[in-house]
Amino acid sequence: MLHADLGASLYKTWSSAQQRDEIAKLVEGYRAGLPVNILCRMTEAIAGSRKRARKILHELMTPEERQEAAGRESGEVQAFVLEYLR
Repeated sequence: MLHADLGASLYKTWSSAQQRDEIAKLVEGYRAGLPVNILCRMTEAIAGSRKRARKILHELMTPEERQEAAGRESGEVQAFVLEYLR
């Protein structure tokens, strides 16, 4: 079973710069094939909130990239991803 925390307690000890660097690595991972829903979940865990995760993803991904990522998904996953990338 997955640990619901996803490392959030550790990420809280990181500086904002360190969190952003790790999220940037996740974005690169997405570009290399990491599923977008995992990108979004991990980004929220690292950032500490959905609002901050959304802000960082908007800074690191182009509008075209975000639109394409959301367009690849359907149903509940698409709705979930749109909360981050819209």
